[in-house]
Amino acid sequence: MLKQGSALDRFFHISTRGSSVSREFRGGLATFFAMSYIVVLNPLILSGADSTGGELGPARVAAVTALVAGVLTILMGVWAKYPFALATGLGVNAYVAVTVASNPGLTWPDVMGLVVLSGVTMLILVLTGFRTAVFNAVPPSLKTAIVVGIGLFIALIGLVNAGFVRRIPDEAGTTVPVGLGFGGVLLGWPTLVFVFGLILTIALVVKKVKGAILISIIAATILAVIIEAIFPSGVRPQDPTGWSLVVPQVPETWIQLPDLSLIGDVNIFGAFTHLGVTAASLLAFTILLSIFFDAMGTMVGLANEAGLTDEEGNIPNADRVLIVDALGAIAGGAGSVSSNQIYVESGAGIGEGARTGLANVFTGLLFLLAVLFTPLVAIVPFEAVAPALVVVGFMMVAQVGRIDWSDWGVAIPAFLTFTLMPFTYSIANGLGAGFIAFVLVRSFQGRAREIHPLMWGVAAAFVIFFGLGPIEQALGVR
Repeated sequence: MLKQGSALDRFFHISTRGSSVSREFRGGLATFFAMSYIVVLNPLILSGADSTGGELGPARVAAVTALVAGVLTILMGVWAKYPFALATGLGVNAYVAVTVASNPGLTWPDVMGLVVLSGVTMLILVLTGFRTAVFNAVPPSLKTAIVVGIGLFIALIGLVNAGFVRRIPDEAGTTVPVGLGFGGVLLGWPTLVFVFGLILTIALVVKKVKGAILISIIAATILAVIIEAIFPSGVRPQDPTGWSLVVPQVPETWIQLPDLSLIGDVNIFGAFTHLGVTAASLLAFTILLSIFFDAMGTMVGLANEAGLTDEEGNIPNADRVLIVDALGAIAGGAGSVSSNQIYVESGAGIGEGARTGLANVFTGLLFLLAVLFTPLVAIVPFEAVAPALVVVGFMMVAQVGRIDWSDWGVAIPAFLTFTLMPFTYSIANGLGAGFIAFVLVRSFQGRAREIHPLMWGVAAAFVIFFGLGPIEQALGVR
């Protein structure tokens, strides 16, 4: 039992935040299980060749993905002292792999050089106080909308990852974009595992059982391994009723010596040499905007859910969180695994009780172990983790009542913020729509003087962000 006032307690503020070592341990494990899929998924996203035919190699990407995530997560816990785990950001890695790497003449080192430059720029913005100032300029109701939006977003991620909700293929565009299960019917053993996990998670959470989320993940994983051994289901999309990515089976080998040769294999200004200053700068600016606002929104949502914000909705020592996040972009680019950022799946650990950086230490150590045990990480399927994301999403959406719905100047922007996050599968898109709408509606109300000057600047930046497609086409970047 942790002694109140001990060095560990004082360092992580465990008692002050109403937590305990056991809760932090359970939270750390839950967060790791919820986001460990990135060790498997990131190599698949970055598996393509660059414009010259060069490849990063899945084994190398997996090892460095786990290593960078582990180091940054521990740094966030020990220095910033928040339970916000980091890993390669989804969305940014896809943009880097599909759009940036396809530019003629660019090699992977050139591409990752743009990621590093974006991270350095973001670090400068944090150190000058600009990024923190933008965060503080956001109205309280919009901050609450960010929490609600992230709750809806991670719930949708859970439902989609489990195959409970799926995209409906329709070239004519005559149907809704998503539907229940496969063809409107729930099929397959993986779906059963998800439903079992969801029911178990809800039951344990309602009964306030300690370790509810972690117990559910472990139980669903065990069930998944047993079912796959008896009724092999394969993996989607080869089998529509199969597992979404990770097939839950005990690997033949548990330990795999890592190849870390990708670390440092980066050309900082290579893209400028091949594409020119204008085109390369535009690509770097797109990466910067995405990681800048995604992290800000995620940080707000998680801190609110953990009860770690002050009366005005601000996060104490937010600059430290933002500095580590900026370093994540630099480290991810330098390791050729794309920008690392705060993960919304950290909400699984927070739902389990994590309130301090100690949970991050446990999560980070598990990522470091995963560098050697990458085959073992592949045991836990999405379907076993998805129920935790759905339940945590509910917990976050419950804060919707804190929005001032009587003031349309914040209510309409808040609505756009939390609806567009899940509907566009992007935190940044929801933030952008909300910020732009806030400036416009307040102006329509004749209350433009109430808008913080930084909100004008951020809204203008998002107008550019949403207009980047036509701009890039005009410049021949796409």
